[in-house]
Amino acid sequence: MEDLSKYGIVSALQAIGGKWKPHILFILLEKGTKRFGELRRFMPDITQGVLTQQLRELEKDGLVTRVVYPEVPPRVEYSLSTHGKSLERILRDMCAWGFTHEEFVEQNKI
Repeated sequence: MEDLSKYGIVSALQAIGGKWKPHILFILLEKGTKRFGELRRFMPDITQGVLTQQLRELEKDGLVTRVVYPEVPPRVEYSLSTHGKSLERILRDMCAWGFTHEEFVEQNKI
């Protein structure tokens, strides 16, 4: 069997694929730095545990920066890293394609 890890698309999908990661990245791109609770409000269908896991993975991959402020209670903020900002064109293109796809589906009764 061929080693798929040599294809860039596989690396890209591992980093930003799934139901929630592109959504998280797009919120941070469009809205800027957000706290955990603010992200949850933008994504009411995501569970706290899944959001936590997705943010950890995005941070591990260097796409999101997590800053903890030494306050009581602690304040934690998430933002796109410099590397994460390199996804801007891709995320905007995905969003535009999504609208085009919705129209296609509606017109073709798929």
